[in-house]
Amino acid sequence: MDLTSNFFEIFRLPLSYKVDKPLLDERYLILQRQFHPDRYAGRSAQEQRLAVQSSAAINQAYDVLCSPVKRAQYLLEQSLLELRYVDMDVDNGADIGNGEQTIADTEFLMEQMQLREELIEVRSVAEPFAELDILEQKITGNFKALEQEFAAAYTLGELARAGDALVKMQFYSKLQTELEDLEDILENYLEDNLEDNLENSPI
Repeated sequence: MDLTSNFFEIFRLPLSYKVDKPLLDERYLILQRQFHPDRYAGRSAQEQRLAVQSSAAINQAYDVLCSPVKRAQYLLEQSLLELRYVDMDVDNGADIGNGEQTIADTEFLMEQMQLREELIEVRSVAEPFAELDILEQKITGNFKALEQEFAAAYTLGELARAGDALVKMQFYSKLQTELEDLEDILENYLEDNLEDNLENSPI
């Protein structure tokens, strides 16, 4: 395997935000079997080292391509590597794709603050899981819209616009993680209370 290949080339996929996930999974399993280090146990030290490096590259590439945010960032990084220099008008002057951009969209920031406040308030409502479902629908819907925005901008070569969409995707991805963490906390709390109630039951 050519270790200089980009992550899409490793799986023989087009350089695009939209990925054929079943095909990616299929080719990942094939490559993993092909380059599994155990298959090279009786080979030369160089071949064994290459198998380990290839297996690690395959795993890293798969991890990136499976993640919407990582995949989008990788695409922008690849675009900037190809262009070497891009004169883009980004609000804070940061390079797109390096994770250092900030958001100047006041409306978007206010929306994020509102969603985080709603997430905090979930702990005190009568039906927290129902509220979490509503919040998750909002987050998922907005994230999918940003995915479409990124894909369209990237396809057109509008990297500054794609970078803006990526930063917003990162916000929503983090918010989704916080929501899932809170859901786990609430579920554990309910389970612990249920066990305590059963232990203290006179029956």
